[in-house]
Amino acid sequence: MKNFDTITPAECKRIRGVLFDIDDTFTHEGRMVPAAFQALWDLHEAGLIVVPITGRPAGWCDHFARMWPVDGVVGENGAFYYYYDREAGKLRQRYVFTPEQAAHRRGELESIRQEVLRRVPAAGVASDQPFRLFDLAIDFREDVSPLSEPEIDDICRVFAEHQATYKISSIHVNGWFGDYNKLSTAMLFLEERFFISREEAVNTMLFAGDSPNDEPMFEAIELTVGVANIKHFSHKMRHLPKYVTGSSGGHGFAEMARVILEKRKQA
Repeated sequence: MKNFDTITPAECKRIRGVLFDIDDTFTHEGRMVPAAFQALWDLHEAGLIVVPITGRPAGWCDHFARMWPVDGVVGENGAFYYYYDREAGKLRQRYVFTPEQAAHRRGELESIRQEVLRRVPAAGVASDQPFRLFDLAIDFREDVSPLSEPEIDDICRVFAEHQATYKISSIHVNGWFGDYNKLSTAMLFLEERFFISREEAVNTMLFAGDSPNDEPMFEAIELTVGVANIKHFSHKMRHLPKYVTGSSGGHGFAEMARVILEKRKQA
């Protein structure tokens, strides 16, 4: 990974939009810092497409889409995208499959939940679980004492034994049934909302993240950035970002935005 300040003005000039993870990429130690939120406004006001690509739940994503200066949000690791239609004054929702179609798998997710808590008693169900439609989020660091790597591996093993898809974020293991991920629904959003093809997107979008559930984005998109705390997970990842910021979390996000906007002026 190269230092982000070595990105060229030409690379920054071709960026049409910034896609970004939220937890520990846009936030810092569980909070949204002023510099990061101002950076989000700066990117938006510069005319760039800005879209959070997150594992956070539908209930939270409703808020992000309505209240933040973003063009939409991909949530629950790709189960849906939302955007706020400001002309119509309505939240638009696009599900990869409907909540009703997912209902018949909820019993199996409940079985997984019970098995995880039996096998890894120090784990917890994520506090945002009541706001989720499609997945099960197991907390290993947010509201529980940090779990060891073997304990996290045990959580993943339970999902795998049930043939569920799972991804590790910086705070949760998220599991679901379905073949979607952050990348597939980010590409769907860009195509349906902005008529940007996948080929164009991988060359004109920048993605910023920090953990293994961001790997599909790191693998596919040409311009990718990890905030400095990605070092905590890099040994578990096969696909790393091209660049890394000097600062962690939301401070790294603010650093990234500043460099992008400054170098776009130089091109």
